Parts: sequence; C-alpha cells; structure tokens
Amino acid sequence: MGHKTTAPLDLIFSDVWGLAPMFSSDGFCYFVIFVDVHTKHIWYYPLVAKSDVFSTFQRFQTLVERQFSLKIKSVQTDWGSEYRKLNKFFQAIGIHHWLICPHTCCYPIFDLGFDKFPEKIQK
Repeated sequence: MGHKTTAPLDLIFSDVWGLAPMFSSDGFCYFVIFVDVHTKHIWYYPLVAKSDVFSTFQRFQTLVERQFSLKIKSVQTDWGSEYRKLNKFFQAIGIHHWLICPHTCCYPIFDLGFDKFPEKIQK
C-alpha cells in the first residue's frame, strides 16, 4: 500500500467498530479510532452510538491540530453511514475525504504492523 505522507496529519485513517457484544459499565458499545499514518499515533474513543462520530471527530481535530500546530489535510474512511455527515463538514473546511470500499482489508493499519485489531478490520 502506498500511503506516503511527509508530515503529521497529512492523512488520518478512521474506522468505527461495534456493536460490541456487551456494553461497558458506562454504556459504550462502539469505538472509533483515528490513526495518523505518518506518526503511527492512534487515538481511541469509546462511543455510545455511531452518531457520536461527528462530535468525536471535532474533539479529535481540535486536540491534534493544537498538539501538532498543523491542520488535518485528509481523512480516509470506508464511507459508512457515520462518516456521511462528516463528508460535508470536510468539504466546508478543506479536508480531503478519501474513501475505501467497506469491509475490505485495504486499511493503512496493516502498514503500521498491527495484526491484532478487531475482527471488522481484519476482514
């Protein structure tokens, strides 16, 4: 896979996992990950519902753009329903939204050397 980046936040990969077979004690039954392909940093956020992805991305964006003093340039997702609302947001603020086929194994997470991620990512 050719995910070449030259700086942090050039490309962020994101995916949602769930519905978990059991809820956490706080009611979480999904999680979303954000992976910076350049630095290989991974941010993990538990979610109560998939619809929380939009507000969670906004919190993530604020955090990383402040930490790195850079703007997110592109985000890659599988075009799941939780990312469709984000697409318009990305267009409005100049983030490129790259799409991959749902339920495929072409996730950049494999380039990072991780092979023990949730079942959905391994498929």
